[in-house]
Amino acid sequence: MKIIDKIKKAEEEGRIYWSFEYFPPKTPLGVQNLYDRIERMKRFGPEFIDVTWGAGGTSADLTTEIVSTAQAVYGIETMMHLTCTNMPKEKVDFALKSAKECGCQNILALRGDPPHGQENWTAVEGGFSNAIDLVKYIRQEYGDYFGIAVAGHPEGHIDNPDKEEDLRHLKAKVDAGADLIVTQLFYDVDTFLNFVEQARAIGITCPILPGIFPIQNYNGLKRVISFNNNNVPQKIWDDLESIKDDDAAVKEYGIELSMQFINKFIEAGIKGVHFYTFNLERSTRIILERMGFVPQQATVKPLPWAPSLHQKRTKENVRPIFWKNRTKSYIKRTESWDEFPNGRWGDSRSPAFGELDGYGVSLKHPKNECLEMWNHPTSVEDVSALFAKYCTGDLAALPWCAQQLDPESEVIRQRLAAINAQGFLTINSQPAVNGAKSSDKVHGWGPSNGYVYQKAYLEFFVSPEQLDSLIAKIGAKKDITYYAVNSQGDLKTNNNNHGPNAVTWGVFPSKEIVQPTIVDATAFMAWKEEAFELWSQWANLYEADSASTQLLKSIKSQWYLINIVDNNFVVSDGIWKLFEVDASDDLSSKVSELNVADR
Repeated sequence: MKIIDKIKKAEEEGRIYWSFEYFPPKTPLGVQNLYDRIERMKRFGPEFIDVTWGAGGTSADLTTEIVSTAQAVYGIETMMHLTCTNMPKEKVDFALKSAKECGCQNILALRGDPPHGQENWTAVEGGFSNAIDLVKYIRQEYGDYFGIAVAGHPEGHIDNPDKEEDLRHLKAKVDAGADLIVTQLFYDVDTFLNFVEQARAIGITCPILPGIFPIQNYNGLKRVISFNNNNVPQKIWDDLESIKDDDAAVKEYGIELSMQFINKFIEAGIKGVHFYTFNLERSTRIILERMGFVPQQATVKPLPWAPSLHQKRTKENVRPIFWKNRTKSYIKRTESWDEFPNGRWGDSRSPAFGELDGYGVSLKHPKNECLEMWNHPTSVEDVSALFAKYCTGDLAALPWCAQQLDPESEVIRQRLAAINAQGFLTINSQPAVNGAKSSDKVHGWGPSNGYVYQKAYLEFFVSPEQLDSLIAKIGAKKDITYYAVNSQGDLKTNNNNHGPNAVTWGVFPSKEIVQPTIVDATAFMAWKEEAFELWSQWANLYEADSASTQLLKSIKSQWYLINIVDNNFVVSDGIWKLFEVDASDDLSSKVSELNVADR
């Protein structure tokens, strides 16, 4: 969707709206942490985010990847920066083609800054001289497909001391086809309001979003304003003088100052604001919370998982549960599907399910962090202890789970830790829910005035001996269904119906029943390849002949991956009875033993 259409809708409804800007980090770990941050900040309800572009396309591939991931994985409308700096026409064509292919429909067209080490900006041979030409070219080649934004400079462009000429240049960009203006950051609100008034006076009618950057620290402010020689009113310097060495106090001042700016924007009839986050989260979050802007959950969580904004996935409302903790991998595997018929995942079967090509089958942290978290396990008990510590929140991640447990897992956290202590290595789970309101802060999703349900679900690795014992316990229990498979593909199940089994669903006024999460035999057999391969990725952290490598590879080659569904969602503890032990060796004592051993 074009951002200008979202903005017009917000303004018609008379509501305040906001957006966030991010830049591509320089390290793989930084990129992964940015994805985590984008996902968290999505709940703050931005109308869109934008991602910057390095001079000459130095970050082109990463910018495109971040834009694609934000659109497809996290379901956030995203605008891609595109500059003229060191960008011949061929590079521009490739960038626009890549943006369209990943579902991005919004471009911020910029002249760009001079490359690092170059004092003055010059056009590259075969390229564009300014943003006006770039906007014209995009419209010429793509018509109305892209929404196009351009930059505004409330204090005038650093390369153009004539402010009136700079305004005429801005109008030329709008006349060429731009439909939105996003300003550079500033700290003088009156200057911005005068800029808007002058822009309107010369016939610029499109929305103008003020760009603000909450002050983080004193030296950081000096550095930021040095880029464009921004003016900072003397009062701000005076206010900062007594606290400039106290970063916490400066951050707090920056938050309060930004709130004052936004209130002045609203008083002047300006409903939108663009946050230059600098990939930071805290100040932006606090501003939105204190001003009461953070939206209700129902407006930002239409499904238990983030719907993709890729054009081919617009009707998708069902996904296999197995990729709950590795969404990016799932999106990549299924991106070649032509369609999602009627939103029923089961209608698109295995022929379209991507080959296991190594994408996504990797650890999400660098080697040194992995070793610090997981040390050098040499026994099954060591591995069990790590899994149990993850469930209690004392370990940041596992190969299968890059983030901490979801809030809904709080009610089963101790049970998960305890069964891991028994040697059942859990990688996915959800508690039973019998008719929670869709507005519930933990379990809720979907439209208001609805009810949501889910079956208890558990997925874990288990040794062959324990699997045989577990299957015997399941026995003839009609409410319990399971699929178990080893790395060689030997499947065991008590379910003769291999069709999709809904494990999450919602009932809402004037809608069909929505079934967004399923267990499916076909998907499970595809997922097991990735799940077992992660054991190899873990083992690769160590020397080939080490005890840790041998242990992890033996688990991969000998153990089973099993998923269990308790289809009686009315009873909350049915699935856990399968793991009951003698009173003399109860679950809580298992966790206590591990905690003592760890200390």
